[in-house]
Amino acid sequence: EKRNMCGILAVLGCTDDSQAKRVRVLELSRRQFFFSLLRHRGPDWSGIYQHGDNYLAHERLAIVDPDSGDQPLFNEDKTIVVTVNGEIYNHEELRKDLKNHKFRTGSDCDVISHLYEEHGENFVDMLDGVFSFVLLDTRDNSFMVARDAIGVTSLYIGWGLDGSVWISSEMKGLHEDCEHFEVFPPGLLYSSKSGGFKQWYNPPWYNESVPSTPYEPLAVRHAFEAAVTKRLMSDVPFGVLLSGGLDSSLLPSLPVTWLGSPDLKAGKEVADYLGTVHHEFHFTVQDGIDAVEDVIYHVETYDVTTIRASTPMFLMSRKIKSLGVKMVLSGEGSDEIFGGYLYFHKAPNKQEFHQETCRKIKALHKYDCLRANKATSAFGLEARIPFLDKEFINTVMSLDPESKMIKPEEGRIEKWVLRRAFDDEERPYLPKHILYRQKEQFSDGVGYSWIDGLKAHAAENVNDKMMSNAAHIFPHNTPLTKEAYYYRMIFERFFPQNSARLTVPGGATVACSTAKAVEWDANWSNNMDPSGRAAVGVHLSDYDGNSKVAVSLPPPKTVEDTPMMMGHGVVIQT
Repeated sequence: EKRNMCGILAVLGCTDDSQAKRVRVLELSRRQFFFSLLRHRGPDWSGIYQHGDNYLAHERLAIVDPDSGDQPLFNEDKTIVVTVNGEIYNHEELRKDLKNHKFRTGSDCDVISHLYEEHGENFVDMLDGVFSFVLLDTRDNSFMVARDAIGVTSLYIGWGLDGSVWISSEMKGLHEDCEHFEVFPPGLLYSSKSGGFKQWYNPPWYNESVPSTPYEPLAVRHAFEAAVTKRLMSDVPFGVLLSGGLDSSLLPSLPVTWLGSPDLKAGKEVADYLGTVHHEFHFTVQDGIDAVEDVIYHVETYDVTTIRASTPMFLMSRKIKSLGVKMVLSGEGSDEIFGGYLYFHKAPNKQEFHQETCRKIKALHKYDCLRANKATSAFGLEARIPFLDKEFINTVMSLDPESKMIKPEEGRIEKWVLRRAFDDEERPYLPKHILYRQKEQFSDGVGYSWIDGLKAHAAENVNDKMMSNAAHIFPHNTPLTKEAYYYRMIFERFFPQNSARLTVPGGATVACSTAKAVEWDANWSNNMDPSGRAAVGVHLSDYDGNSKVAVSLPPPKTVEDTPMMMGHGVVIQT
């Protein structure tokens, strides 16, 4: 069984089939996959396949059975060619339904070419996993491309002036060679036969109608345990990122796991409680500021919240990789499917609550998935995300949203349905005060000194005159703060094309809300900060009238020795 969490680059229908073009494609492929330039994504193996005017390149990070599983993958007679980034968790069941086929490798992704032979392009929804792939049918020179349901893997599509179609795991693999490029939408496939996109992922919750399934704690628990279990197939050392909050702490608490890590005090406590090996990594604000340019280059965004949260994850990934770890479990997605952000306290009714969770899940590929995928792959590390398991999402999103509503007067804080599912007196998963610990957004939870240090640094590099002309310099997604302007300057230096700036989302937000949810509280329109501190009046420390959470701290006088975070760590399983 060989897993292929790596990076891909394909150029399809290129009029230039010269050796020079082959060399260029291989060079671009390696950009996504080496720290200085796509080679960091898959440092274990790289290669290129050419058939006529089509090039498929691949950079591989070996997670399972590292000695095998090179790409591309083929069907029996090699007429179907596949390059893929990802993992297919149900490949063994799929193989049983393909009894008449002979598999060339033990790779979990080997089923893709054979499913295409059986079902044509209508097989993608049969895959349970996270993936981006390009499939070339050499019999008629057609191709198809698909990306996983939520967008856990990253993918871009571009078009060259010669009519070629480019596919890349990262923007840096195609932005210089395409006339236009854009984010490849999750849950969609692109077919050369139709020349356009088609949605393959269409679960019941997608139309945002309000579901009515009664809440059953054990159903939620069992669905999450199954999501974690299927992600534990690995032949290399791996760990779990812990922040001391609920989502990450649950990962090592399950009977099928044994790992962990959180903000110093809470993280150490979880590790002691679970009996795991706890590694704590300490960074200063200056460490983070020094890394911001690299973070923007790798994560390929100028979104403020994403950069704030990506930087500590980027620094952690470097440390983790140095320990010999190639894979970590991480807790992204929980706040979206359960309505865990602090602003959800203000949801006026269950319909608004549910529709906001739907909008948040659909946008994950622009924010947290982008961060988790690219901040880790910058060092050849893979993040696996159990909360975004397709079946687990279906289970949680089918619940009557009344059960998810936040009602402090009834003792129901955010994500109550998840907390209750793991509140077992006979076999406790976590200490009670960790299980019922209130949310700190990751970009906030790493320490307010980090955010305020960033703002102070940006103020040193962006003056008032620059801000006064921001709307003329950056007419699209005009930066409204010096911090946003600072990030935008760096991004535009790396990715100057108009297509690049259009890949980054914009619009009004408060405490990570969508623009629609800003309407829930009239006061929010005066405090458009993506930090959780903007959700005034909803944190526990606010319930007694103490508003200290909502007050910005003064910028530190120096940042060289200011701790970036209360402490984050990782638990390693070898």
